[in-house]
Amino acid sequence: MIFSPAALLIFMVGYFVLLLLISRLTSGKADNETFFIANRNSRWYLVAFGMIGTSISGVTFISVPGTVKQDAFSYFQFVLGNAVGYAIIALVLMPVYYRMKLTSIYTYLQHRFGFYSYQSGAFIFLVSRTIGSAFRLFLVAIVLQHYIFDYWHIPFWITVAVSLLLIWTYTYKGGLKTIIWTDTIQTLFLVTAVILTLILISHRMQMGLDEMINAIAQSHYSKIFWWDDFLSDKRHFIKYFLGGVAVSVAMTGLDQDLMQKNLSCRNLREAQKNMFSFTGVFVVINLFFLSLGALLYLYASANHIALPQRADYLFPEIAFHYLGGWAAIVFILGLTAATFATTDSAMTALTTSFCVDFLRFTDRPSDAQKRRQIRIRQLVHLAFSLVFLLVVLFFKYAVSESVVKAVFTVAGYTYGPLLGLFFFGICTRRQVRDKWVPWICVLSPLLCALLDLRSVQWLGGYRFGFELLIVNGILTFAGLWMISQKPVCPQGTQEVQAVAVHNKRD
Repeated sequence: MIFSPAALLIFMVGYFVLLLLISRLTSGKADNETFFIANRNSRWYLVAFGMIGTSISGVTFISVPGTVKQDAFSYFQFVLGNAVGYAIIALVLMPVYYRMKLTSIYTYLQHRFGFYSYQSGAFIFLVSRTIGSAFRLFLVAIVLQHYIFDYWHIPFWITVAVSLLLIWTYTYKGGLKTIIWTDTIQTLFLVTAVILTLILISHRMQMGLDEMINAIAQSHYSKIFWWDDFLSDKRHFIKYFLGGVAVSVAMTGLDQDLMQKNLSCRNLREAQKNMFSFTGVFVVINLFFLSLGALLYLYASANHIALPQRADYLFPEIAFHYLGGWAAIVFILGLTAATFATTDSAMTALTTSFCVDFLRFTDRPSDAQKRRQIRIRQLVHLAFSLVFLLVVLFFKYAVSESVVKAVFTVAGYTYGPLLGLFFFGICTRRQVRDKWVPWICVLSPLLCALLDLRSVQWLGGYRFGFELLIVNGILTFAGLWMISQKPVCPQGTQEVQAVAVHNKRD
């Protein structure tokens, strides 16, 4: 091995010291409003740049380059769909959230449908985000354990526990206000890691920028659009593009984690500027990841490097063993930044949702209530850190890798009911039988799982890709229609009336 685990650990420690310093500078006189929505005073450009680190997890950091061998640049079709989805978020969802002055976006469901719909949406988020974020942390922790901490025979559970403790330390007080700044730094590390790795590989291959671009463009890895075999190929443009739209709307626009940052902007106009700016950077960064994947495979081929059995390990294997010590350091910092930007944001969003949606923190507490709520919120934040630890260890020691992936896939299904719930509320004036909504939210994902399992037999060879999320949302929408009736009052939607009542109360 041509790098020192001790050197990598030193850089990681320095990285966390920087995050702790930022936390100290940003969390002075922090209260719950600071923790939940950063006092609605965030700079839109910081939010836009920092969201890159949150949306691109450590799994994406190591997985997207590895997919290039088999799927070329087909993933970029999905990214183009994401861009359209982000536009829908900015133009359709954000105006609703800002008009109602929401802290938790699931409060909308209470105003529009009732208590059970509200609790269903919030519970779906808690379960999905906990499983999803713990799964991403689990996969990246395995890489860090293998390349760094196994050198000192440190147990895996200590690696994860210390990581979560450090995250809790720099987020428990300042919350979102701190994360806005730490995510900006972490995104900078992430982007720098990708760019520097591209430079290091091109230097090793003795290529200039133009030569590198031409080599990627002329390789078979650069194919973007797939139009053949619509039924059985999950990479078909329509499937990838529509799936990208649905995933970004559901997993960003209907997810408290990422929307919490947008709601911290001063007003709707700045939040929309943030979203459109973020979209542009997001598209470019993903193109960099795909280009990096193509260049890694070209480098491996030119130097007769045996490819790892799992494509996910391509990037770390080459970075650690073939590009020199600096490449290993760059990779670790980029991977750590991507992972912890996702994890710290998720823990803060989960704490916010639980406190607002389930503990029903009051909007304008007295001084005594405020102190009590701060203590409770800090305990909730610590509790979610422990939950993350237990879930990661469960993935590591209690279940096989295939079962873990299946659990993660099922967690992804649960975003379909959120898609159906919100758009039923926005696009119709009908009122649902509120107590029946939880059953619809359970039934729709189950039907989707069955449909995905049997699609080849039932649909003439058709195989679902990301577009299954759309089907999930449509099934939820249809179920809500079946348990709904026309509004008693025809003068505008219940949502508009709820906004009026909400504003009058404020």
